[in-house]
Amino acid sequence: MEELVLLGLTFIFVFLIYEIVIFRLAKKVLGNDIKLVEVDYLEKRYKFDIKKVNYNRLKHVIAFTSSLDIALVVTIIMFFKNFWLEVIVGFISSLVIIIISYHIVYLIYKKKGMIKDESKRNRK
Repeated sequence: MEELVLLGLTFIFVFLIYEIVIFRLAKKVLGNDIKLVEVDYLEKRYKFDIKKVNYNRLKHVIAFTSSLDIALVVTIIMFFKNFWLEVIVGFISSLVIIIISYHIVYLIYKKKGMIKDESKRNRK
């Protein structure tokens, strides 16, 4: 039960940080030209077509996904009492969780037709 509370509180905290700091304050400072690292990853790895995607909605999906990823990693780390084991498990689990979660995001957007058509690129 403690772990679920930790998961929920961590998720809410990180999600609020994403929404307030990254989207609201950065927009005021940098303007509308904010490009998230996660968007670059999705474009390069999964051939996302940013022209087809509602960018604001994608930013919120990324905020949700990243917040859930961080909350899961924090919850997993709390099961270990050794500092070095926490570091190793945290590093490995964060990589695995991020890869899996963004692959799920890719699959959802692929189903909606938001991925560049590979067959047209191969004809050249």
